[in-house]
Amino acid sequence: MQSSGHRQRDTEQHQPLLSADDDPEAGAGAGPLYPPADQDGLWFIQDGCGIVCGVVTWLLVLYADFVVNLVMLLPNKSLWYSVINGALFNFLVVMALASHLRAMLSDPGAVPKGNATKEYMDSLQLKPGEVIYKCPKCCSIKPQRAHHCSICKRCIRKMDHHCPWVNNCVGEKNQRFFVLFTMYIALISVYALCLSFLQFYSCVKDQWNECTDFSPPVAVMLMIFLCLEAFLFLTFTVVMFGTQIHSICNDETEIERLKNEKPTWERRVRWEVMKAVFGGPPSFLWFNPFTGLRLRRLLMTRTRRSGVEFSV
Repeated sequence: MQSSGHRQRDTEQHQPLLSADDDPEAGAGAGPLYPPADQDGLWFIQDGCGIVCGVVTWLLVLYADFVVNLVMLLPNKSLWYSVINGALFNFLVVMALASHLRAMLSDPGAVPKGNATKEYMDSLQLKPGEVIYKCPKCCSIKPQRAHHCSICKRCIRKMDHHCPWVNNCVGEKNQRFFVLFTMYIALISVYALCLSFLQFYSCVKDQWNECTDFSPPVAVMLMIFLCLEAFLFLTFTVVMFGTQIHSICNDETEIERLKNEKPTWERRVRWEVMKAVFGGPPSFLWFNPFTGLRLRRLLMTRTRRSGVEFSV
């Protein structure tokens, strides 16, 4: 389609441009709850599988916290051993769950929905012959390196993949929190395995009734399940963490790698990409999932047809 001296190319099929008054969500069913794309707000995807996976993730982390604190640390005879290890382990748990929430409730970089209008096209002031792409599914002008997610029902900038464990896409704006989530879960898993080994050694060396408040069979079952959980989580998160760091350093998303897309963008050096993802020069703030969180400005802006919308 040629319009105003430039060309518009649909990514999948021919779709007409919308007018400024058209509603791109008209006739659509209940979809994700999300703020306008020009606001930084609370983002939540209404996907049954993702919600279940997110709840299971929290339950497994809380189970590990329960076993470490109540089965291994509190009954320990050494007060300092219990206090120091309890403080460190619970700190990692809080950081992991906070990273999970930020990854799940942050806009991953959604393109404004339904912006493929004639008015918006004219405002772009494109050069004659310049090609732009329109997504026929969400009727949006797709920026470079954006891909459409069928679960989020939006085009996501620098979409890496959709992760059911965080019930969200991993994209331009929340990749940092996903990386922190995998890192802290890996650290928790290693820590839990080490504490379990020390607990088994201590209980075998001494009497089982003296090293835990639970009966020996119950304590053994709880710790065995914890070790299996920690091993599986460690394997998964180490692989995901390594994949994410590799993608960041190569300035290439997982989708681009799997599709073997030839880069049409200028690749940046590794440190420039790292600073762009983690929000500035290297510092301890890179590892803080609370950075940029402004709870004071958490306001309910309005009620939409699909639910309540929040902004931060």
